Amino acid sequence: MTSIDSPQLDPLGRYHSLAGSVDALTLRNLLRALDASDSAVMITDAQRRIAYVNAGFTRLLDYSSLEALGRIPAEMLMGRHSDPSLAPAIAEALLLRGQAHGEALVYSRSGQPRWVSMVINSCDLPDRGASSITVFSDITLTKMHEVLQKRVLESMVRETPLHELMNLVCHEVERIAPEVTATILAVDEHGKVHPLAAPSMPSYVGQAIEGQSIGPQAGSCGTAAWRGEPVLVTNIQTDPLWVNYRDLFAPTGLQACWSSPIKNHQGQVVGTFAFYFQDQRVPDALHHRLVEVCVHLCAIALEREASRQRIHQLAYFDVLTGLPNRTMFRQKAESALQQLASAQQGGALLYIDLDRFKHVNDSQGHAAGDTLLRTVADRLLSHIGDEALPGRLAGDEFVLLLSDCGPDQAVQTAQGLLQALGEPVQLEGQTHTPQASIGIALYPSDGEHIDALLRHADQAMYQAKSETRHSLLLFSADMNQRTEARAALERALRQALPLGQLSLHYQPQLDCADALSLHGVEALMRWQHPQWGWVPPDQFIPVAEESGLIHAMTRWLLDECCQQLAQWRRDGLRVPRLALNLSARSFHQNDLAQHIETALQRHGLAPQDLVLEITESVMMDPRSVTAANIERLHQQGLVFSLDDFGTGYSSLSYLHRLPIGELKLDKSFVQDLSASPTARALTLSVMSLAQSLGKTLVAEGVETREQQDWLQSQGSLVLQGYLFSRPLPAAALPAWLQANGLT
Repeated sequence: MTSIDSPQLDPLGRYHSLAGSVDALTLRNLLRALDASDSAVMITDAQRRIAYVNAGFTRLLDYSSLEALGRIPAEMLMGRHSDPSLAPAIAEALLLRGQAHGEALVYSRSGQPRWVSMVINSCDLPDRGASSITVFSDITLTKMHEVLQKRVLESMVRETPLHELMNLVCHEVERIAPEVTATILAVDEHGKVHPLAAPSMPSYVGQAIEGQSIGPQAGSCGTAAWRGEPVLVTNIQTDPLWVNYRDLFAPTGLQACWSSPIKNHQGQVVGTFAFYFQDQRVPDALHHRLVEVCVHLCAIALEREASRQRIHQLAYFDVLTGLPNRTMFRQKAESALQQLASAQQGGALLYIDLDRFKHVNDSQGHAAGDTLLRTVADRLLSHIGDEALPGRLAGDEFVLLLSDCGPDQAVQTAQGLLQALGEPVQLEGQTHTPQASIGIALYPSDGEHIDALLRHADQAMYQAKSETRHSLLLFSADMNQRTEARAALERALRQALPLGQLSLHYQPQLDCADALSLHGVEALMRWQHPQWGWVPPDQFIPVAEESGLIHAMTRWLLDECCQQLAQWRRDGLRVPRLALNLSARSFHQNDLAQHIETALQRHGLAPQDLVLEITESVMMDPRSVTAANIERLHQQGLVFSLDDFGTGYSSLSYLHRLPIGELKLDKSFVQDLSASPTARALTLSVMSLAQSLGKTLVAEGVETREQQDWLQSQGSLVLQGYLFSRPLPAAALPAWLQANGLT
């Protein structure tokens, strides 16, 4: 601490009025207090020269009192990247208002950049004229965390595209540390680099390094990715690592490069983050901290993108054949039909089903069956033009939508496909000659929407398969056998509700966070017909939806669920919540939200007692009434559960925009866990996604102890399946809970 007795070393002693008004002890204590402050304090005199700085000023900016006294702050603290308009703006603010505040980039004695928050106040000291007191607070780390992390993470939540997100990171880094030129590269599984962001780098650089291989002498970035550790080059023009790239970078004037690998949670290098400098220098502490924060953010972003791509592939494409799956085919087909309608053109839908495919699986194994399906997909793609839309619906069922196509051309295309598909193929060392049956439905005569065309082409295909196999058949109006069966089912279903044939069964859902505990129950609708017996839901629910019966059934379902849950509560049975499936068509009713609210109030239940399971078709529904129902139910406090997650569209944008609180992992993944590494990998991706989004994950279809153990080992989630219990009548649930120690 400087002595207050020496005029040379005691800057406050210049103000004799202060010295005269307080004793030496008080003044010494005042100086000690200022020196102990975390903030930097600077006082200037009437000539705007520094008259005093505290110890905090020295700690922040490395200038001692002797070095600072008498100097003009702007000349001492401003650097090449500081805002040149700052000093005039401060002078003007002090003149007009007597105070100023804001943020600034200043430089320490050693040239280190510091972001500070400044509060400046004018003061008049007797006999000394106008002065100012400035308090600096170091906000460098705060700026990094608040600006970088807040903006980047918010952009992730908003589903900002990866390139925009990476550009944002670079821009924010260059704002915090203007002496830096930041770049981000992605590294693919083949060891090739792909520029993601380099907003301050000439575009020709990115174009030149696109697709280049990483390696032991591939510049700073390629070498860092190859080594898996940071690489610092302080002289690009002489370092051997840059021998192949120094001419490319010479026009940029960049002299040094520090590159750090970006790794995923498995430790694999997925990218690099680099700082370039115009000087031959090493990074300072601020740069190290920036890289630490940014590498972490980039790793999250790249893993998010990888998960997005995996889920996109899962949502839109058949994993085995690479063809569009049912969801993608339907979307693209509807769009294609709209274009045909606008152009007043015809089209044709070909429904292709392999003959005796089950025999291949049974006799030669599923590996042979998979090989055959991939071969069929390849031959289908090689036989069609760019205007045709292919897809794989399920199993051995393929479809092909032909645009601007009449009956003769459709038949000709189908005949060519039968011939191409019938070429011999080697399956597990044996020669197999595939055969297929094709049904054809014409647009618009056989249907104006894709569902009608699929249904009619499917009927024609089954007719062809039942008659001769390895043939094709056009749909005709007399193919009404299935239509009659459906009509009979609809007539019976109309009587099911008033006759009391519908009932609910309840399947427990168990939380495996610690010991198994009851998470809730799912209500499942059942129909017992006096002649047909138990009719599967997948047979009568679609009929109910198509016929409009689903609305009355939904109202009954809601009242029945609420009544049953209230009764269990009155009986002292602790059922935390009840989940029920709602049809997409139910959301087309304006009074859906009101009916649910009324049912809850009638039975004394809270909105949190119900979980509404919806399919992805509800999320994709463009109708305003659907959106209004979802919003009102969410405002009421009801929780939405996304059923069969992973088998349909699964768009992250919908998960962000809609109030989904729970994801239900489709049982097909659970059933394949023991035999399929792909199923395990996709399951882990969905679990990671649910955890990162803060959503409950329910794994349904758990049937074996092995499946349970594997799922529990991966983290906290909810389990549901036959391993624990089949759906039970309401009266049987109390005994099951008691038997399993869950009461």
